[in-house]
Amino acid sequence: MSKNRNDAVYWAIIGLLLLTIAGLVLKFVVLGRTGTAADGRAAILLEPSERAVVLNEMRQFLAGIQAMLEAADRGDAQAMAKLARPLGMAAAHDVPAGLAAKLPLEFKTLGHSVHGDFDRLAMDAEAMNDARLALRQLGETMKKCVACHAAYQIAPAPVR
Repeated sequence: MSKNRNDAVYWAIIGLLLLTIAGLVLKFVVLGRTGTAADGRAAILLEPSERAVVLNEMRQFLAGIQAMLEAADRGDAQAMAKLARPLGMAAAHDVPAGLAAKLPLEFKTLGHSVHGDFDRLAMDAEAMNDARLALRQLGETMKKCVACHAAYQIAPAPVR
């Protein structure tokens, strides 16, 4: 009887640990730290320094896209590739882990997808030297930017 009781205690502890882990994964990987913005979008609640990191990355995207559009207008696929490369996945690794934990999964998924798109655009533009193709790829990437901005707002965390 004692062995069965010990087994039940062990299984209960394992169950509680698994529930705790599942809750932590849900909180830090899936949900992030969010609220609801006045306009109905999900508000991602970040400390000022974290908010600065995310907004700076978005400004880098915007500046890079603007420069790529000018390169596309000149038909310069190689310049588009050079401009897209630093916006790729290498830039995604610069996000601090603590910040990443506060971002909802869908936001992180969109962000990684956009970084991957810039890598593909750079590789294709270098390999094919086709500015029109790169411009079409950039247009597809911009749809993700628009979807993200329609769904999320980067908001300051409430003061505690």
